[in-house]
This record gives sequence, structure tokens and C-alpha cells, in this order.
Amino acid sequence: MADEITATCLCGEARLICGRPLGTGSYCHCTDCRKSTGAAFSVAVPFEASGFQVMSGRISSFTKVSDAGRELTRNFCLGCGAPLFGTSKHLPQTVFVKAGVIDDQSYVLPTHESWCQSKVEWSMIGLDLPAHLYGK
Repeated sequence: MADEITATCLCGEARLICGRPLGTGSYCHCTDCRKSTGAAFSVAVPFEASGFQVMSGRISSFTKVSDAGRELTRNFCLGCGAPLFGTSKHLPQTVFVKAGVIDDQSYVLPTHESWCQSKVEWSMIGLDLPAHLYGK
């Protein structure tokens, strides 16, 4: 497949074939997503589970019941700890791939936010902040 959407972790050990996207992604501000990413929110892109494959890597998972009462399984690379994808028994046909690991970022165009009642005040990047290239 010429337009195959792939994803890789920070260390490169975990490699995913994502399959067909079901959307362009969303921001999630829930406490679980903040805790699992270590960031103000998570960004994930939904893909059809039928086309999703783990091609390589040592992947582990953590399952927890969310605030919505649904069991969610978060999968991560054992080599570097990078969050990779999530699944839910509630949506068995969908795999939510973390946006940061998708190799071609043109597939990531979030269209909405969820769990905004949990949004932390500092999650908005101020337009008046100084912008630096390469951390300088």
C-alpha cells in the first residue's frame, strides 16, 4: 500500500501500521489522558481496528475504567515508554493512535476537544509567548 500510515515510538523499536483513518483526531482533556501522557491533554487519531497491526516492538498495556465508566486499555513501548495507542471494549472497531507517534503528521488535524470540564488553565499556549527555534 503506497499511502500506508505508519507510526513509530521514540526509540524506534515499536512500529505500527495504522490502517484506515476514521477521522483526523481530537484533543482529550480528561484526567486519565493527562496522567497517561504527562501533558495538558492527549491528541489521538482514530483508525479502523481491522487494518491496524503492531509490526515490531515490545508493547505493554495498562487497563483502567475511565471517568465515563468505560474500560480503556492504553498501550506503550517497553523500550522507551512512549504512549502508542488505546483501545476500548466499548468501541472494538476503533484503535486510537497517539498523534505524536504518527510518522506523517499531515494525518493529524484535530477537529474537536473532549472532557473540557477537566481542562487545566495552562493548557492553552498563549500567542504572546516568545517562540524559539531549537530550544534557544
